[in-house]
Amino acid sequence: MLFIYNPRAGRGRIRSELADILDIFASGDYEITIAPTRQHGEAVRIASEREGDFDIVVCCGGDGTLDETVRGMMKNDFRTPLGYIPAGSTNDFGGSLALPKDMLKSAEIIVDGVNKAVDVGMFNDEAFVYVAAFGAFTEVSYKTDQDMKNAIGHSAYLIEGVKSVGKIRPIHMKVEHDGEVIEDNFILGMITNSVSVGGVKGLTGNNVDLADGLFEVNLIRELKNGIDFQQLLGAIVMGHHDLSDRIVSFTSGHIKISSDEAVAWTLDGEDGGEHRSVIIDNIPRAIDIRVSK
Repeated sequence: MLFIYNPRAGRGRIRSELADILDIFASGDYEITIAPTRQHGEAVRIASEREGDFDIVVCCGGDGTLDETVRGMMKNDFRTPLGYIPAGSTNDFGGSLALPKDMLKSAEIIVDGVNKAVDVGMFNDEAFVYVAAFGAFTEVSYKTDQDMKNAIGHSAYLIEGVKSVGKIRPIHMKVEHDGEVIEDNFILGMITNSVSVGGVKGLTGNNVDLADGLFEVNLIRELKNGIDFQQLLGAIVMGHHDLSDRIVSFTSGHIKISSDEAVAWTLDGEDGGEHRSVIIDNIPRAIDIRVSK
């Protein structure tokens, strides 16, 4: 086993449970190579440089650690099963897989569970796990300081989100998918393969399937007045995006999005850079992840 973990994720609580986690893995007869991450991007390097004789790669941390590990694994030809111990502030993808927040129970699933094939996204030439997003509030996750996340959890995102309210500006974009072209001014866009984003369920849509080869795409048009905002909020709260004409929703495995100016994107809550044109592809059932029987 290659065990990659972020010692700072989730208030650093893995430090107190690390010995018990390793004991669970050892009880499953695993020979364990331990690789703590010390800086941003290190999990990508560790996972991409792994040897082919690993039977499983396990990562422990938040969705950012998972994202980096998957990106690294996609860089070579080894189809090694992946285990995930959610230990971050939000853990959207862990929730989508019904993985427990109890780290020891998640470790037991890695030893006793089964593999489930799930889709992976490609954003131009960069892999991502569950969300590519632009616009309002999408910078909040990766601009929120890790120490603040550790200290106050979800409230850290709220504080940073409030700071971003005055910066919302519509972006004129052209969206192409499956022979259809949509051109409008948008304040937010999310291309997702998850039942929640930012810890909030219902944002992505209903009946999400992590292995159907399709993304759930939700684009929020410019809000012109308070009525637009009320309709949008009501539609999101009720989980019925068709109740607001401000929301454009569809599913697709291939989307091209372009704009006249460079737009900042996030990939799984991490900085995805600024782009004027992106192509987002769904790679069906690209990785095998360990889940409960």
